[in-house]
Amino acid sequence: MEEDRPHTNLPTKTLDLDAELQKKHQAMLDRLSNRHQARLDTSLARRSDSANSSECTSSFLSRFSASKQYIDSQLADSRLIATSDPSRLRSHFANISSSISDLEKLVAENSYFLPSYEVRSSLKTISDLKQNLEILNSELIPKKKFSFKNKATAKKELPKEPEPIKPDTVSVSNFKLPNSPGFKNKKNETLVKKLRGTEIGEFTLSDLESCEVRLIGCCNAVFMNRLKNCKVYMGPVIGSILIEEVEGCVFVLASHQIRIHLAKSCDFYLRVRSRPIIEDSNVVRFAPYCLDYEGIGMDLEKAGLSEETGNWGNVDDFKWLRAVQSPNWCVLPENERVGNVRTEDIGS
Repeated sequence: MEEDRPHTNLPTKTLDLDAELQKKHQAMLDRLSNRHQARLDTSLARRSDSANSSECTSSFLSRFSASKQYIDSQLADSRLIATSDPSRLRSHFANISSSISDLEKLVAENSYFLPSYEVRSSLKTISDLKQNLEILNSELIPKKKFSFKNKATAKKELPKEPEPIKPDTVSVSNFKLPNSPGFKNKKNETLVKKLRGTEIGEFTLSDLESCEVRLIGCCNAVFMNRLKNCKVYMGPVIGSILIEEVEGCVFVLASHQIRIHLAKSCDFYLRVRSRPIIEDSNVVRFAPYCLDYEGIGMDLEKAGLSEETGNWGNVDDFKWLRAVQSPNWCVLPENERVGNVRTEDIGS
C-alpha cells in the first residue's frame, strides 16, 4: 500500500491537462466558427450587391433598347418625310438629334455601375446612330437645296451650309440645359464655384476661352463643351463627366466615368473608377489626379473615389480598335506635369 501512494496524484494531473487541452480545442473551434461566419456574411453581402447591380443593369438595358428602337423608327421615317413633306425635315432631324443626346446622357448617368463592355457597346450604338443621322442629313438636305438652285435663289443656300455638320453638334444641345447651373460664354476670367452644401446636381461649362475654373466640392454630373485654352480644376464628381470640343486646355478631374470627344492638344489629370474614353481626339496626354484643397478627402470618400485605381493611364480610344497603342494619346511625362495643385495656389 505504501508503494502505491506516489501514484495517487497522477489521475488528477491527467484530468487538469485534459481540461486545458479541451479549452484550447474549444477556443480553436470558436475562432474557426467566427471566421467561417465572417466569410459567409461577406459572401452574402457580395451576392446582394451583385444582385442589385444586375437589376440596375437590366433596367438600363431595357430603357436603352426602347430609346434606340424609337430613334431607329424616326430615322426610317426620314425618307418618307423627304418625299411627302420636305419642309418638316429640319425639325425632324432636330428631334432625332435631341433623342440621341438624351440617350447619350442616359449612358453617362448610369455608367458608374455598368460593366465596361456594356458602356462600350452602348457608346458604339450611339456613334452608329449619329453616323446614320449624318448620312441622312447629308443626303436629303442637299437634294432639297439643289432643287431650289435652278430657281437661282442663292439666299437659300447660305443657311443650309451648316446642316450637314449638325449631327457633330448633337451633344451641344444636351450641354446647354436651361435649368443646369454653370459658367457659359466667358473669356479671360477666373470662375469659382463652391458646390459643398448646395443641392446642385449637374453643372455645365460651355463656350469658355482663356478661363480658369475652380469647382470645390461634389456634384452628380458635369458637362463641358467648346472650351479653348482653359484650366479646369474640379472636385470629385459622383457620376460622370462628358467633354466635347476642347482645345489647348488642362483638366484636373475625378469621376466614376469620363468620356472625351473632339479634344485636341489637352492634358488630363484624372482619378477615375472606369477606363477613360476618348473619341475623335488627338494629342491628348494623361496623368494622375493632383488637386488638393481643404476637405477634399471627405469629398473623395463621399464620391466613392478615395482610392487611386490607376485607370487614368488605361485609356480606351473608341476610334482606335487595333491591338497596338493608339497614337492619339500618351502618358504625360513626369518632368512636364504640374505637380500637386492646391486651390489657394491657383491663379497666384
